[in-house]
Amino acid sequence: MSVQERKQRERADRERLIVATARELAEQQGWDAVTTRRLAERIQYSQPVLYSHFRGKREIIGAVALEGAAEMASAVRAAASAADGPRTRVTALARTYLEFAERNPAVYDAMFQLDGGLAFAHEDTPEPLKDAFAALLASLGEVAGDGVHPGLFTEVFWAALHGLATLTRAGRLPPEETGRRVELLVDRLAVV
Repeated sequence: MSVQERKQRERADRERLIVATARELAEQQGWDAVTTRRLAERIQYSQPVLYSHFRGKREIIGAVALEGAAEMASAVRAAASAADGPRTRVTALARTYLEFAERNPAVYDAMFQLDGGLAFAHEDTPEPLKDAFAALLASLGEVAGDGVHPGLFTEVFWAALHGLATLTRAGRLPPEETGRRVELLVDRLAVV
């Protein structure tokens, strides 16, 4: 391995450490607790080293969001592929999405609530975000119904899931009714 390759590997390792530490701190104490000073202390590097990877907290939030999008896409695909038939696929997708949001609240916030400097629904949208939408579209497109644009249907279904996740987490909806809400969403929106 050349010196250049070793330096690139070390840089990538440091970057992963910064993102993992930010994510861990945010999940434990919330995003307000994530500061460059705290991160530098936790990873035992100086703040200038941290800034050589990320210009600030906004970029770190963006990196966590991209990582979360990739994880969510993988989880949704796995749940959908294990289900048999369109209805069970959509139900599995919805449950998996809501479970992901519940298990990873800080990551979910980075993906959808906080400014991570990422473009959504644009040509320059990062690939992990496009792939997360594609994971939803793969199952939801087949139940959109005749004459309904699959992408628009996916956006509406996703918006409903996001609303359920956000309202449940905020204590506005009782969590014990989540299963019934998913069934109602699938029954009323999906053409299966």
